[in-house]
Amino acid sequence: MANGEFAARKLVRSRRHQRMLKKWLKRRKLKNKQKYDPMGTVPMAKGIVLQKFAVEQKQPHSGLIKCVRVQLIKNHKVVGAFSPGDGTINFIDEHDEVTIAGLGGSQRGAMGCIPQMKYKVIAVNGTDIEQIRRGKREKPKR
Repeated sequence: MANGEFAARKLVRSRRHQRMLKKWLKRRKLKNKQKYDPMGTVPMAKGIVLQKFAVEQKQPHSGLIKCVRVQLIKNHKVVGAFSPGDGTINFIDEHDEVTIAGLGGSQRGAMGCIPQMKYKVIAVNGTDIEQIRRGKREKPKR
């Protein structure tokens, strides 16, 4: 550690260097979320369903995860979104407007055994998908 009358500049530079090694701070300072995240800085975004498909779970689990391909309205980027809950994929049709949110995986990644899916569907045509699944509400027609 530097000490002495003219050591302040070295201390400031070394502290800044050590802080930039932290992942969360570097991401914030370099504005990587705005640049590279398809949804930008917002927590939720609307999009149009392009197709429905299923992906296999990662090892050691087995089964098919139901997902949808969504084109975001704000910037026309295409992302994959997971359809949570049992049978919710049946309430999502092509060309429906869905609202997606982050799935909640560590460091903005996929969660658990769901491969490559960073987002989940939370609403279809403006209605909460859990309420549609439970039969509390009907899905609005577009």
